[in-house]
Amino acid sequence: MSLLICPEDKAHGRIIERDVRTIPDCSSTASVNVHIVLLPSDAFPIAKQFWQHAGMGMSSRLAEHCLAMLPDEVTQAQTSSSPPMTPRYNGKAFNKHYSVKPQTKPTSSPPSQPYSTEETLEADHRNYLEERYGRNLPLAFAASAKRALRRRVAGVLIHDTTHEHQGEPVAGEQNLVVGPSSRGVADVSEHDVYLFPTGMAAIWNAHHIALETRPVAKSVCFGFPYTDTLKVLQKWGPGCHFFGGGLDSEIDDLEALLESEVAHNPDTPPIVALFAEFPSNPLLRSANLPRLRAIADKYDFLIVIDETVGNFVNVEVLPYADIVVSSLSKVFSGVANVMGGSLVLNPRGKHYAALKKYMDAHFEDIYYDEDAIYMERNSRDFQRRIRIIDENTNAVCDFLRARSVTGGVSSSVLKEVFYPKYITPENYETCRIKTPGAEGGY
Repeated sequence: MSLLICPEDKAHGRIIERDVRTIPDCSSTASVNVHIVLLPSDAFPIAKQFWQHAGMGMSSRLAEHCLAMLPDEVTQAQTSSSPPMTPRYNGKAFNKHYSVKPQTKPTSSPPSQPYSTEETLEADHRNYLEERYGRNLPLAFAASAKRALRRRVAGVLIHDTTHEHQGEPVAGEQNLVVGPSSRGVADVSEHDVYLFPTGMAAIWNAHHIALETRPVAKSVCFGFPYTDTLKVLQKWGPGCHFFGGGLDSEIDDLEALLESEVAHNPDTPPIVALFAEFPSNPLLRSANLPRLRAIADKYDFLIVIDETVGNFVNVEVLPYADIVVSSLSKVFSGVANVMGGSLVLNPRGKHYAALKKYMDAHFEDIYYDEDAIYMERNSRDFQRRIRIIDENTNAVCDFLRARSVTGGVSSSVLKEVFYPKYITPENYETCRIKTPGAEGGY
C-alpha cells in the first residue's frame, strides 16, 4: 500500500485519504509517499531477509521527517500492549556476535527519566544551526547536492571546493565546467553515476540489473566479502558460486567451472556476473583484476567491483569493471551521521549500452534529499582526509608488522597484519594509482 504524508496532516489532526496520483491537498514539497508492505506473519522471515540484506529501507532521517508531519495523537498513541519507550542508546550496547562473556540481566529496571525540554531543540532550530554554523545547505538545494555528489564520484571536478555560491555548493552548479574523469576511464560522466540510500542498496541493484539485462545464470562471488553481499547473490536469483579465497589459484578453479558450464550449455554465458571487493572486507585481499577481466571478455559476463575499502583516491578499478559500487557511508562521508551508496557504469564496457538503457528506463531516485545534503557537506574534503588516513594507517601497520611473527618476532602475540601492502601486494599494486601528485596509498 502507499501512504502519502503531508505537512497538512498535522494541522488537520488526521491522515487524509488521498489519491497519490493527483495529490489534491498537499501544498508542500516536504510531502513523502511511503510504500508499506503488509504480509502474513508466516512470511515475516522472508521479508526480514530483504530488509536485512538489500539496504533499501527508510533512513532514520526520513522516518523522523515523516513522524514530524503526523498528527500528535498518532505519534503519541500508546496501547496497553506497547512496550515502554526507551532511549536509543544507553551507553552499554550489547552485541552477541562480538561478546565472549554472557550479559547479566539486571533484576530490576530503573524508572525511565523523561527527556528534558532543555536538551531538545525544535526542528527549525536544528536546521538553523546546521545551515548557519555548519556546512549544511537548505533543502531547496538538494538537487544541486546530488549533482555535486555524482560529479565527485565520477571524478570530473576540475577543482573540488568546500565553498558555496549564493547558498549553493559550487560543485553542484548547473553550468559548472567539468573535465575528463580521473577514474581511469576519461569519458565517465555524472550521468553514469547513480545514488542509493546505502552501499548495500547499490550492490543489490547491481545484482538486479545484471539479472534483468543478461541471460539468466548463477553469479560468482570471488573472494570473501562483506556478508550481506554474499547473501544477496545466494538468495536472489538462480544462486551463486562462491570462491572464498579470492587468490590467483582460485581463478584456475573458476576457469574450470566456466569451461564445464559452457560444455553443458554452449548457447548462453556460463554465469551472469562476477562480484569482487577490492580489496576485500575484512581480509584485505586484492583479486587479479586484469586476469578476471580477460576471462569475463572471453566468457561474456559482467564484472561488478566493490571499491569501498580501497576507494577511488587510492585505486583505479573502473577500467576492469562493468559496474563499480561503493558505500559512501564510510570514508567518503567521514562522519557517522548519514548513509549512502553509489553505482557507476563503465561507458567503455561491452554491455554499457544495455546497462545504461535499463537504468535510464527504470532507475528511481529514492535517496532522501536531506541525506544527500548531509552527504554532500561531509564529503567536500574526502580526498584530504583519505590521504591522512593512508599515512596514519601505513605507519601503524608498519609498526605492528615489524613486531609480528611474520615480521620475524617468533615470540610475538601478533601473527600477521592484514593490510593491502602485505596481502596480495602485486594485485593491489596493479590498480594502485601512481599519478605524480595524486599517488594512491594503501
